[in-house]
Amino acid sequence: MPPVITLLLGVHAHQPVGNFPEVIEDAHQRCYKPFLHTLHAYPDFRFAAHFSGWLLDWLRERHPADMELLADMVRRGQVELFSSGDTEPVLAAIPHRDRVGQLQVLNDKLAAWTGVRPQGAWLTERVWESAVVPALAETGIRYVTVDDYHFFCTGKTADELDGHFSTEEDGRRLDLFPISEALRYRLPFSPAHEVIAYLENLAEQGRGAAIYFDDIEKFGIWPETYDWVYHRGWLKALIEGVLASPKIRPATYADFHARHATRGIVYLPTTSYSEMNEWTLPMPAARHYADFVAAEKAAGRGDLHRPFLRGGIWRNFLSRYPEANWMHKRMQGLSARLAGIPNPPSDLVDELYRAQANDAYWHGLFGGLYLPHLRRAVWNNIVALEAALDALQARPALAGLDADLDGKTETFAHNDALQLVLRDDGLGALHELTSYQLRHNFGDTLRRYREHYHDKIGSGESRHDGEGIASAHDIVRFKHPVSVEDIVPDPLPRAVFLDELNGATITDYAADALQLRRAGIAKTYALGGDRLTVSWHLSGLAGQHFITRLNLAMPSCDGFLGRYVLADGSIPGGFGAPLQLAAADRLTLDDGVLGGKIALLASRPAEISAAPLKTVSQSEAGFEKIMQAVELCWAWEIPGDDCTLHLHLDITPQP
Repeated sequence: MPPVITLLLGVHAHQPVGNFPEVIEDAHQRCYKPFLHTLHAYPDFRFAAHFSGWLLDWLRERHPADMELLADMVRRGQVELFSSGDTEPVLAAIPHRDRVGQLQVLNDKLAAWTGVRPQGAWLTERVWESAVVPALAETGIRYVTVDDYHFFCTGKTADELDGHFSTEEDGRRLDLFPISEALRYRLPFSPAHEVIAYLENLAEQGRGAAIYFDDIEKFGIWPETYDWVYHRGWLKALIEGVLASPKIRPATYADFHARHATRGIVYLPTTSYSEMNEWTLPMPAARHYADFVAAEKAAGRGDLHRPFLRGGIWRNFLSRYPEANWMHKRMQGLSARLAGIPNPPSDLVDELYRAQANDAYWHGLFGGLYLPHLRRAVWNNIVALEAALDALQARPALAGLDADLDGKTETFAHNDALQLVLRDDGLGALHELTSYQLRHNFGDTLRRYREHYHDKIGSGESRHDGEGIASAHDIVRFKHPVSVEDIVPDPLPRAVFLDELNGATITDYAADALQLRRAGIAKTYALGGDRLTVSWHLSGLAGQHFITRLNLAMPSCDGFLGRYVLADGSIPGGFGAPLQLAAADRLTLDDGVLGGKIALLASRPAEISAAPLKTVSQSEAGFEKIMQAVELCWAWEIPGDDCTLHLHLDITPQP
């Protein structure tokens, strides 16, 4: 008998909560549908699949016939469905009670749909912290997949990683399958015959299993893959090659797990896949890390020293990006409030879980945090949940605490319509401006950061050798023209009501709740219904130049749906275009996507200017410039040594 290796192939399908429907539809047509239809024709090719619960609901509602193919493959034993948190949270980043709840939701959903309760779970972004073990075990999960890199960090070698291992936390057991990075980089980019030859060579070496579990989007959505995988027949060639080989046997994880004993106990460090460990580092640490790894590879020591080159951990994103940390800590606070309500309404639990979806909290090869519509989806649910909790359990109209653990006190002021959050950081600006009616945070902006991948912008080179197609990791492309000026980092947060005097940003405000003072200026915030009023009493500053700068997150970028409206009803342009007004006291920002508007009224005519704030990020399709906010400036020459300026913001739904 020839040596035989078991191929444990798994695919992970996910779309972010709040992603555009047309994007999800395109993903289905170019990836999920052809993949399922192709595999359905080969019942002997067994594999595993994970569809995040939110995406599964979307697909079952809109494409029931296609998804029935998947259910049919489950019932005939061809496919094993993996669970996870329902909205695809990073389990380590949410409270234990929510880990359990999220897992139970998807476990129950899969069991009700297919009649089979899941034994395995997909670990979002393979973020491993041992604290997640009890929740997984408590919900009936027996095993998860992580990267082989996790095991290398414990001293294991590649030759040992052809089966599953066991770990425990507080006496709760969980088994672990190590995903092969070598396979991740071959599928689907290497020609099918090379993949078959690679697997057969592993069999001849006596390996028991080849373990693969990775994004299904690589099979049709990543650049060039749709034509390669389906039109040029890569997927069929792989399936038929595996089935024809006497040395390869495809199986589900459940089958393998039932037939093979654990390889022994292992305790993994806190880590994720190796690319993530670079992405989570800020500059210049990310550059130093990448240069060090490259130097080790060039010296032929890459594989030898790789386990000791750790980089950062996923939670670093929360310290690296204050915007992500603010969302995260706001979510955590609401989770604690919800946990204090006996038998909370299910719609509130759903809103919390949607606010825990991982995508908007971090950034790597994909847009993530840089994509405003993903952050907006998190904030939509945070705001809706907070309003519902306030209706059930009132909180003080004014309160101060260090909500994001940055050492500075945030003052929360709210009424039934609006909430503002003022941080005692010397800027005297708002870091959150929320409308409960619109379920929107106008302070949900993102400053420009220096990113390690910006170094690639000048090269314009893509790396790929041999047959097959290039991975998105190796491609340098540009969706939009990018200049050096576009990647200059911001020294300060993109907050609302940042003040300047004679061209210098004021950074020395002393705060007393909603009252701020510094030499010559007393600034006050006041809420009344759906109106926010900001006042400045200016003393001894006659003839000096005063500016307040509002960075406002407007969902519409340009055109008819996102437009400026003047006092006479005229429309000078959309949010994506610059605006200059010589002397005006009124301006309305009308946003059709938001379904609301901000009407601004000043007590004294000002010079008004506006421009789109754009950041440069990378995605699998290349470098792109993304509009994060409208940067709106109101400028006055101070008319006297004792004067007061008022700026009113009326935030209301469109009629």
